[in-house]
Amino acid sequence: MKKDTFSYYITKYFADYLSNQQGASANTVSSYRDTFVQLMEFLKKRYHLQPEKLSYNDFTVQRIEAFLNFLETERKVSVSTRNQRLAAIHAFFRFVQFRDPAGFAQSSSIMAITYKKAPSKPVSYMSMEEIAFLLTIPDQRDDRQFRDLTILVLLYESGARVQELIDLTPDSIRFRDIVTVELHGKGSKTRLVPISPDAARIVKEYMRRYRCQEGQCPLFVNRQGTKLTRAGIQYIIDKYISIGKSQRPELYQGHISNHSFRHSKAMHLLEAGVNLIYIRDLLGHESVTTTEIYAKANPKTKEEQLIKYSQSIETVPKYTSKNKEDLISWLKNNF
Repeated sequence: MKKDTFSYYITKYFADYLSNQQGASANTVSSYRDTFVQLMEFLKKRYHLQPEKLSYNDFTVQRIEAFLNFLETERKVSVSTRNQRLAAIHAFFRFVQFRDPAGFAQSSSIMAITYKKAPSKPVSYMSMEEIAFLLTIPDQRDDRQFRDLTILVLLYESGARVQELIDLTPDSIRFRDIVTVELHGKGSKTRLVPISPDAARIVKEYMRRYRCQEGQCPLFVNRQGTKLTRAGIQYIIDKYISIGKSQRPELYQGHISNHSFRHSKAMHLLEAGVNLIYIRDLLGHESVTTTEIYAKANPKTKEEQLIKYSQSIETVPKYTSKNKEDLISWLKNNF
């Protein structure tokens, strides 16, 4: 394979650069891979360009924009997903830009394609009442439901992303004076998150029942004994949310995803007066700017701050009662 071809660099990018040099997570690699699979399928179907014969010149701005439009109009993806696909394309051509002079101009033109502004969505989170009631639904006497309870508790207590939860092993739980969970987040970054004594008790009991008290095997497995998937976690959440809705129809009005537990933890910490810096560290955000979304979205915090910092405004009447009586008397006597 020639070193100045598109095929060479796309292979180099996925086989070596993303994982070995950038330390990209498996999810990032998978997302980027899916982007280029879809893009090459689109170029083949729309423009009759064979994947094995693609060159830099085949990736024009017009074709990339047509692909992004295709994703939105025909694949019905959201604006955020469309932007994620563009980010993957940008990342690859940025990689090419500094490695092959022949593709520099083409890479620059593609990197100039702008992201589409996505409408902001409200943060989906549950109230303390909803969290508390949800955790009463699984039957703790049943081992399978106790596993589900442990998953729900850890999702909320640790503020973990779903993949971080899936990747947990028995060794990730550290039972010391303060029980912590070791989470491996984006960019291969690790953080230790403390959990409450009640949550620690549930996790410890789960590990005893399932005989997984140490080692690097998956902490949570399915019926086949393999690591749970994102879809598997969401299935568990949907099951108990459905039961919760049937028992308390006034609760769980919006869609509850695995990420809703993370949002809920952040919101409840914010309502309790915890500094955004600590919430940032708990969630594993790079910048507190990302964490500020919770401060902006939390109506309770907004109300408290507005009341706290607003000055009461007293209206002073223009006329006293006597002034008004004199004015009325004057009007009656003169008109």
